[in-house]
Amino acid sequence: MKNFQKYLYILSIGVISACQYEFPEVPVIEPGPGAADFSKVVSVGDAMTAGFMDGALYNRGQQNSFANILAGQMALAGGGDFNLPDIESQNGFFGMGPGGVPLGRLILTVNPTTGATAPAPIGVGELPAPFTGDKTALNNFGVPNITLGLALIPQTGGPNVPQNPAYNPFYARFASNPGTSTIIGDAAAALANGGTFFTFWLGGSDVLGYAAGGAADPSLLTSDADFQARLTVALGSMLQANPEAKGVVANIPALDVLPYFNLVPWNALPLSEAQANQANGAYAPYNQGLAALQAAQIITQEERELRTIVFQAGQNGFVLEDETLTNLTGQGLPSIRQSKNFDKATLTLSQALGQPVGGNPALIRGISFPVEDQFVLIPSEQDEIRTKISTFNGIIASAVQANGERLVLADVEQLLDDVAAGRVNSGGVTLTASIIPPNGGFSVDGVHPNGRAHAFVANEMIRVINDKWQANIPRVNPNAYVGNDLPVGGN
Repeated sequence: MKNFQKYLYILSIGVISACQYEFPEVPVIEPGPGAADFSKVVSVGDAMTAGFMDGALYNRGQQNSFANILAGQMALAGGGDFNLPDIESQNGFFGMGPGGVPLGRLILTVNPTTGATAPAPIGVGELPAPFTGDKTALNNFGVPNITLGLALIPQTGGPNVPQNPAYNPFYARFASNPGTSTIIGDAAAALANGGTFFTFWLGGSDVLGYAAGGAADPSLLTSDADFQARLTVALGSMLQANPEAKGVVANIPALDVLPYFNLVPWNALPLSEAQANQANGAYAPYNQGLAALQAAQIITQEERELRTIVFQAGQNGFVLEDETLTNLTGQGLPSIRQSKNFDKATLTLSQALGQPVGGNPALIRGISFPVEDQFVLIPSEQDEIRTKISTFNGIIASAVQANGERLVLADVEQLLDDVAAGRVNSGGVTLTASIIPPNGGFSVDGVHPNGRAHAFVANEMIRVINDKWQANIPRVNPNAYVGNDLPVGGN
């Protein structure tokens, strides 16, 4: 089969000359905290707060997180030190490669043979190592892959055994007491120990983790009641840790702005005329069965047309499972159809589409073997996720409003919606909802913002904090922060 990755990204390397821009001069303001106090800032959250980028936690990501950028600007308005649980890794850890070798963060690569541009590991990475610094002096308690529930239980810090699926090495490495302490407990303790201001950004993993897996595992999706209860406990713990401390709370970005769900097109399957003819011959009995069931009024004409599988030379929709179709297993027909323009494939499908399943050359994923649920979001799943994000963001907004004297909401959902609409720029340079340098605002993993986008997030937080408490925290120049690197030649 052909290389499917070349259909994922269109990148005009010749027109890209640099990833940095000059920033216009702005009026000088006298920094100050206003009615807030930034003497000691504590940040708690998930991957966004930690600075997880390019599918890994590594030095550059940590240093360019919104939390770190924001704290640096707050230092100009009376803020103090902001200490990170330094990962001490240039490449981070993306996953295990052949032979048990850890692979590092993702980068954009160009296949020298096909010219395809796609993410690939940079090379050898480093497993997360224990933090050797002073845990009692930490300010950033951001941990990748953390839901609200995981932030509240001690099992997140250990033990590292198969019987403990909650274990998270990114927390265990700096937990105050692994296996006993909790992320929220550690952050609240830091706030109680002289903390004056905090950032809180949790909840995204309660729905986006489910979405990233194609909505295939319902256990990954937090219920509305649990989200409400856990947010109340987590946010309440921070508020109670220091009754005088103020804070900024961020909400959850929308599904549709994330490149992870937009990079693999619905018709990502290229076939020659011979390949299309061969596949059509194999599906002829299936299509005939659909016609017979329509004639028997078991399915409608509309459903028959939706389920009919026909390939042609060129780009094609791929065969996928769809559990919302009428169950025809009793008639010997599976619940399959070809992908349409209303389906959203996950980025992980780029490595699996058109490949033999289990090494069997007769089972080609997307042709003779249907693409599994974890690789695609069908319309009903998209609607479910959009509704869930809206509900969760409503709960977050209500919690902030209920504590309006001490909290302010940073509407990151709206900010990223504006990015997708082309309405966000700095110095005439627009930020885009893509991974393509130099303007793309998402890191190469397609889910987490890169350093430049984190600077825009920090500026949005600065804006709402300044407005709320009449502070004068200077904004940053987002164009001075690193975006994605230009693609490099692959192997």
